[in-house]
Amino acid sequence: MSTTSPAADGPTRRRLFEAAAGLAAAPAIAQAAAPAPTVRKSGAVDVVLNVNGQDHPLTLDPRTTLLDALREHLHLTGSKKGCDQGQCGACTVHVDGERVLSCLTLAVAVQGAKVTTIEGLAGPNGAVHPMQQAFIDNDGFQCGYCTPGQIMSAVACVKEGHAGSDGEIAEYMSGNLCRCAAYPKIVAAIKQARGKMERG
Repeated sequence: MSTTSPAADGPTRRRLFEAAAGLAAAPAIAQAAAPAPTVRKSGAVDVVLNVNGQDHPLTLDPRTTLLDALREHLHLTGSKKGCDQGQCGACTVHVDGERVLSCLTLAVAVQGAKVTTIEGLAGPNGAVHPMQQAFIDNDGFQCGYCTPGQIMSAVACVKEGHAGSDGEIAEYMSGNLCRCAAYPKIVAAIKQARGKMERG
């Protein structure tokens, strides 16, 4: 019969469960700084979404996606519902400067963050963003349905430093599908906008 203690043999079941519980709690602790939504008796929640620099108080079903909140509640229809499964990229927006698929993001999860949609990309005086102008100049769209998501991803592509070559751009943009296959023109648009964005 072995006299070796469980601690000497390695982790016990209790320690494994405690570690797993700690890992599961970590995201909740990290998000504790964000304001918690107010839950109504109906099950709906009161949230405030900051979209394109403005706060919007909303009462939503907690299962409402950011895409549906933007389109159905704020009437910002630039972000498109393509597949509604995170596969086409037509719904791409920025949350705190990073691109996200709004069809897979719950609206309540972005309370306290800054959401930017295609409608908020232009300058304060209404001047189009360099990426928007580059898409126009290079005819980087045909039907235009995917274009808002393409442009939002393209801006992130440059800002995150992934626009060094045609191959790198194509790889980064691969999550945004264009049924019209305007991909070469999209790459050209990103290369044109890259210089203007990097300069300022």
